[in-house]
Amino acid sequence: MANTTQIGLDQVRQQLRQPRTQLKGRQVLPEARADVQALIGPVPAEGHRRDLLIEHLHVLNDHFHGLFERHIVALAAEMRLPVVEVFEVASFYHHFEILKDDASAPRITVRVCDSLSCSLAGSDRLLRQLQNELLDVKVVPVPCLGRCEQAPAAQVGQQAVGFASAQDVSRLVAANSTQPLALPQALRFDEYKKAGGYQLALQVAACLKDHESVIQCLESSGLRGLGGAGFPAGRKWRIVRSQPGPRLMAVNIDEGEPGTFKDRTCLEADPHRFLEGVLIAASVVGCEAVYIYLRDEYHEARVLLTQELAALQANPPCALPRIELRRGAGAYICGEESAMIESIEGKRGEPRMRPPYIAEVGLFGRPTLEHNFETLYWVRELIEQGAESFASHGRHGRQGLRRFSVSGRVKQPGVKLAPAGITLRELVDEYCGGMAEGHTLYAYLPGGASGGILPARLADVPLDFDTLQPHGCFIGSAAVMVLGQRDSAREAALNVMRFFAHESCGQCTPCRVGTDKAAQLMAAPVWDAHTLQDLAQVMGDASICGLGQAAPNPIRCVLDYFAHEVKGGSPRSARDDGEGGHGGKARVDVDGGKARHDTDEERARDDADEDKVRVAADGDGVPQQPVIASKARQSIVVLSEVAYGSPRSARDDGEGGHGDKARDDADEDKVRVAADGGGVPQQPVIASEARQSTVALSEVVYGSPRSARDDGEGGHGGKARDDGEGDHGDKARADANQEAKP
Repeated sequence: MANTTQIGLDQVRQQLRQPRTQLKGRQVLPEARADVQALIGPVPAEGHRRDLLIEHLHVLNDHFHGLFERHIVALAAEMRLPVVEVFEVASFYHHFEILKDDASAPRITVRVCDSLSCSLAGSDRLLRQLQNELLDVKVVPVPCLGRCEQAPAAQVGQQAVGFASAQDVSRLVAANSTQPLALPQALRFDEYKKAGGYQLALQVAACLKDHESVIQCLESSGLRGLGGAGFPAGRKWRIVRSQPGPRLMAVNIDEGEPGTFKDRTCLEADPHRFLEGVLIAASVVGCEAVYIYLRDEYHEARVLLTQELAALQANPPCALPRIELRRGAGAYICGEESAMIESIEGKRGEPRMRPPYIAEVGLFGRPTLEHNFETLYWVRELIEQGAESFASHGRHGRQGLRRFSVSGRVKQPGVKLAPAGITLRELVDEYCGGMAEGHTLYAYLPGGASGGILPARLADVPLDFDTLQPHGCFIGSAAVMVLGQRDSAREAALNVMRFFAHESCGQCTPCRVGTDKAAQLMAAPVWDAHTLQDLAQVMGDASICGLGQAAPNPIRCVLDYFAHEVKGGSPRSARDDGEGGHGGKARVDVDGGKARHDTDEERARDDADEDKVRVAADGDGVPQQPVIASKARQSIVVLSEVAYGSPRSARDDGEGGHGDKARDDADEDKVRVAADGGGVPQQPVIASEARQSTVALSEVVYGSPRSARDDGEGGHGGKARDDGEGDHGDKARADANQEAKP
């Protein structure tokens, strides 16, 4: 005990009162701070802007081929942010490679697209070959690169490679050729202005053209949001314009829906037509700043847009709003408008809960006009040529024009400007040169990954908003992927479900766990149809944004139209009506090994069930608010009210209704221009014992034992039904609905 040191209480108190010489936690290395300062610049007098965090992460990631922990710590210190906040943002986005300080960054990262169109073109073989041959670089599979018409697509560093082969990629790697290519075909500022460009923007900014007449032109033309939601453009302008200033604009070019590439194609050809539409919208609505959110995979387009924005700002045709170009970081969910706004603010791209809606409280808390690229691309032409010219186009009772991104088994894939309402058969024959050699039409995806899958016998359905919902699909961003007779709808559905599982933001359990569980079940040789149907119901009802709500569409379509591929399929799927089962003819269901012919009453219940929640896509890809297509199914929406304590708006307006759909309230000023929301779900509150039966639907998500059922038919939720059949078209639970209060 001779070596024992005793410290008095007063001495301890004195030591505690002394100021710390440094903060707790990991310390900033001087050399790391110098690296960060050299790349993002010195600290401004007002401090670094919080919303530029992702931009600063991009600078570091590009320069060092990854984000080393020492640089994350230094960046946090420079921006006066907690290290954990910087880390959680960086770790959310796929394109940020977080590395330990003693790790080595890859010299080059080669990305090979594994989405559906590229998979049809052999991208899996290309990936394996490159991984075997390129041992000194990082080769990874990635979701859609937005070059589906050039399948298989790859990227070497930041350089896009269309129609990629192992030889092409190896040659670029050997030459260390990783920078974006030039776009000589693009119409530059001087050429655009000489051809009369920006004259209309000047007239609108100077009030030589009445702002109200511009909005009326958009309304008369029937122009709707072309990212997928289909909300009337003129109405959106009017709503945001009525909000108190200052108002902002956010432009969504995060074109992440597999199969979609129309925005990139137009942007790379004529960027100023889009920018003039931006200026007109900003003038009419009164937006003081514009934020353009461009997906990170479009490196060539980003270089072009940066150059042309600089040319525009150097020689402005009129007073310009502040325009900032923001770079995505590889997150499909940021195509959802509120997730995009979170990302622009420098945060994780997680959807917000609504209300409030972004038309009221959007970017930086201000009323925000959010638009897809193509919608603004149309503005100049519509106003110059008149609403009647645009509305005069169309087929099969539809009006207007649409740009379809067509890929897959066709001779001439690409962006096709065609009349709204054209059928798939007409689109392929008249605009794509027919089916590719050796292929006949088997199936098609009319709206990208989330839009569902239809068989060839439904190739004469008009392609437009509202026309596909009765068949369990939607047009979305008009990304059409065509399958041939040697392709599998089941494999296509599995491909897109794996995409959803990869891209789920993880904020809500039904989507995060449901997409992964669905992908596992769909990979089985024989599908567990009952479990997949339960899972689809839970995901559709309880997911808090459109990604999880639309993800079940491929499941339902395969069970409805391609049951022969999944060996036993759905109890409703063996149909003899010749039209995918919506015709009402007698069905033969498999029940305990015995054939059962539905009565007319039973078929009516099944048909009501088939008109389930239909979903459309928002922005470029992420689907939004569900649309209730059948009154008989509206009762199931109560499930989400129980889970979240807020009413979900059951819609039957048939607009494709993804969130950018307005609610037809008596007062149009209260119309919400937003998608069904995001946000962290709250603790479920069970309103009554009667509602507890519906909660059993969620058991499939967690893999817990399915509740013992006494209805004798494996019906949903384990509750004894009074319909006598326990079929999937269960009656609305009136007693539960009366007790369950949102």
